[in-house]
Amino acid sequence: MRFPELARRFLELEPKLAEGPEKEALSLLHAMLQELWREVGARPGEREGLEALRNLYKKAPKMEAPRVAPGLSVGERAPDFALPDAQGNPVRLSDFRGRPVVLVFYPLDWSPGCSQQLDLYQAELPEFERRNAVLLGISVDSIYCHGAFAFARGLTFPLLADFHPKGEVARRYRVWREEDGFSERALFVVDPEGIIRYAHVSPYLHHTPPIEELFQALDALRRG
Repeated sequence: MRFPELARRFLELEPKLAEGPEKEALSLLHAMLQELWREVGARPGEREGLEALRNLYKKAPKMEAPRVAPGLSVGERAPDFALPDAQGNPVRLSDFRGRPVVLVFYPLDWSPGCSQQLDLYQAELPEFERRNAVLLGISVDSIYCHGAFAFARGLTFPLLADFHPKGEVARRYRVWREEDGFSERALFVVDPEGIIRYAHVSPYLHHTPPIEELFQALDALRRG
């Protein structure tokens, strides 16, 4: 298995471990291996090229347009879907019944705000794991674009391709921007029964939703 597949397998098994020092130690080891993979996973010339690729978003055109789609509301049932991940494997929302799911709709791979937002979620992945939450990124990019983007940024949670029919799932969640051809930047927390318990559509495309609110919503689910 390649590193991303091993990391994903770890994330699937980690919630099943009992809380305690052993689980914390394994989580720390996982984080250490991720950092090592980022730093020394390529030869010197490749590392410089990878770093340049990672930093392309800093020179990319900004996305600052206002929100045009409202998104589904808290209390509505989250529409089920099946979308391919970067390896072409279908991922269904209903596969995760019994666990909270965070749906991260974002405009495009490689764009400035999306790179920074997904980097943030990767860095805070242990906090999502601690809350037993599944994190799923969704955009209109192809599986091949997702694979390259995830590799360059060291992302280990699934990125799903809402590629064909283009934006179908974004439309069902009412976050589709028809004139732009991509989705709003939006978050939905879906409870273990499939009901939306938190919804946030950014007022502007470049606004990243507060991660504190996201964790508060997940904590509220844990409290019942």
